[in-house]
Amino acid sequence: QVQLVESGGGLVQPGGSLRLSCVASGNIFSVNTMYWYRQAPGKERDLVADITSGGVTNYADSVKGRFTISRDNAKNAVYLQMDSLTPEDTAVYYCFAEGYSAYRWRVWGQGTQVTVSS
Repeated sequence: QVQLVESGGGLVQPGGSLRLSCVASGNIFSVNTMYWYRQAPGKERDLVADITSGGVTNYADSVKGRFTISRDNAKNAVYLQMDSLTPEDTAVYYCFAEGYSAYRWRVWGQGTQVTVSS
Protein backbone atom coordinates (compact mmCIF):
# COMPACT_ATOMS: atom_id res chain seq x y z
CA GLN A 1 0.00 0.00 0.00
CA VAL A 2 1.20 3.48 -0.90
CA GLN A 3 0.12 6.46 1.17
CA LEU A 4 0.48 10.21 0.74
CA VAL A 5 0.67 12.36 3.85
CA GLU A 6 0.29 16.13 3.54
CA SER A 7 1.27 18.81 6.03
CA GLY A 8 1.74 22.56 6.23
CA GLY A 9 -1.77 23.95 5.93
CA GLY A 10 -3.19 26.57 8.24
CA LEU A 11 -4.53 30.08 8.63
CA VAL A 12 -2.63 32.95 7.03
CA GLN A 13 -3.35 36.60 6.37
CA PRO A 14 -3.75 37.93 2.82
CA GLY A 15 -0.36 38.52 1.29
CA GLY A 16 1.22 35.85 3.44
CA SER A 17 2.94 32.59 2.57
CA LEU A 18 2.59 28.90 3.35
CA ARG A 19 4.55 25.83 2.31
CA LEU A 20 2.76 22.52 1.85
CA SER A 21 4.55 19.19 1.94
CA CYS A 22 3.47 15.76 0.76
CA VAL A 23 5.44 12.57 1.28
CA ALA A 24 4.74 9.22 -0.33
CA SER A 25 5.45 6.11 1.71
CA GLY A 26 5.06 2.38 1.30
CA ASN A 27 6.36 -0.12 -1.18
CA ILE A 28 7.48 2.32 -3.89
CA PHE A 29 9.63 1.51 -6.89
CA SER A 30 9.15 4.81 -8.67
CA VAL A 31 7.03 7.94 -8.51
CA ASN A 32 6.01 9.62 -11.73
CA THR A 33 4.22 12.95 -11.90
CA MET A 34 3.14 14.51 -8.60
CA TYR A 35 0.25 16.95 -8.37
CA TRP A 36 -1.38 19.48 -6.11
CA TYR A 37 -5.12 20.03 -6.41
CA ARG A 38 -7.46 22.20 -4.38
CA GLN A 39 -11.16 22.24 -3.65
CA ALA A 40 -12.99 25.26 -2.30
CA PRO A 41 -16.42 24.86 -0.63
CA GLY A 42 -19.11 24.22 -3.21
CA LYS A 43 -16.62 23.97 -6.07
CA GLU A 44 -14.94 21.22 -8.02
CA ARG A 45 -11.47 19.96 -7.30
CA ASP A 46 -9.07 21.82 -9.59
CA LEU A 47 -5.46 21.26 -10.57
CA VAL A 48 -3.08 23.78 -9.01
CA ALA A 49 0.29 22.51 -10.24
CA ASP A 50 2.14 19.37 -11.21
CA ILE A 51 5.75 18.28 -11.61
CA THR A 52 7.23 15.34 -13.50
CA SER A 53 9.97 13.13 -12.14
CA GLY A 54 12.37 15.11 -14.32
CA GLY A 55 11.30 18.42 -12.80
CA VAL A 56 9.09 19.80 -15.57
CA THR A 57 6.39 21.94 -13.98
CA ASN A 58 2.90 23.09 -14.92
CA TYR A 59 0.71 25.66 -13.17
CA ALA A 60 -2.88 26.81 -13.24
CA ASP A 61 -3.13 30.35 -14.57
CA SER A 62 -4.57 31.54 -11.26
CA VAL A 63 -1.38 30.68 -9.35
CA LYS A 64 1.35 31.40 -11.90
CA GLY A 65 4.00 33.69 -10.46
CA ARG A 66 2.78 33.13 -6.89
CA PHE A 67 3.10 29.39 -6.27
CA THR A 68 6.14 27.18 -6.81
CA ILE A 69 6.02 23.38 -6.96
CA SER A 70 9.14 21.35 -6.30
CA ARG A 71 10.05 17.81 -5.38
CA ASP A 72 12.73 15.71 -3.72
CA ASN A 73 12.90 12.39 -5.54
CA ALA A 74 15.11 10.82 -2.86
CA LYS A 75 12.37 11.45 -0.29
CA ASN A 76 9.41 10.80 -2.62
CA ALA A 77 8.19 14.24 -1.59
CA VAL A 78 6.53 17.16 -3.32
CA TYR A 79 6.20 20.69 -2.01
CA LEU A 80 4.06 23.71 -2.81
CA GLN A 81 5.42 27.13 -1.84
CA MET A 82 2.50 29.56 -1.83
CA ASP A 83 3.24 33.29 -1.75
CA SER A 84 1.07 36.40 -2.06
CA LEU A 85 -1.93 34.42 -0.86
CA THR A 86 -5.43 35.84 -1.32
CA PRO A 87 -8.79 34.79 0.16
CA GLU A 88 -9.53 33.13 -3.19
CA ASP A 89 -6.79 30.60 -2.41
CA THR A 90 -8.78 29.30 0.55
CA ALA A 91 -9.45 25.60 -0.04
CA VAL A 92 -8.55 22.08 0.96
CA TYR A 93 -5.32 21.21 -0.85
CA TYR A 94 -4.78 17.63 -1.96
CA CYS A 95 -1.66 15.87 -3.09
CA PHE A 96 -1.98 13.25 -5.83
CA ALA A 97 0.69 11.00 -7.24
CA GLU A 98 1.10 8.02 -9.52
CA GLY A 99 3.89 5.52 -9.83
CA TYR A 100 4.88 1.89 -9.68
CA SER A 101 5.48 -0.75 -7.07
CA ALA A 102 4.84 -4.32 -8.13
CA TYR A 103 1.82 -2.67 -9.80
CA ARG A 104 0.82 0.76 -11.01
CA TRP A 105 -0.69 2.93 -8.29
CA ARG A 106 -2.54 6.24 -8.17
CA VAL A 107 -3.12 7.72 -4.73
CA TRP A 108 -4.69 10.81 -3.14
CA GLY A 109 -3.60 12.37 0.12
CA GLN A 110 -6.09 13.18 2.86
CA GLY A 111 -6.04 16.93 2.21
CA THR A 112 -4.87 19.91 4.23
CA GLN A 113 -6.91 23.05 4.87
CA VAL A 114 -5.54 26.42 3.78
CA THR A 115 -7.47 29.47 4.96
CA VAL A 116 -6.51 32.98 3.89
CA SER A 117 -8.26 35.56 6.00
CA SER A 118 -7.60 38.71 7.97
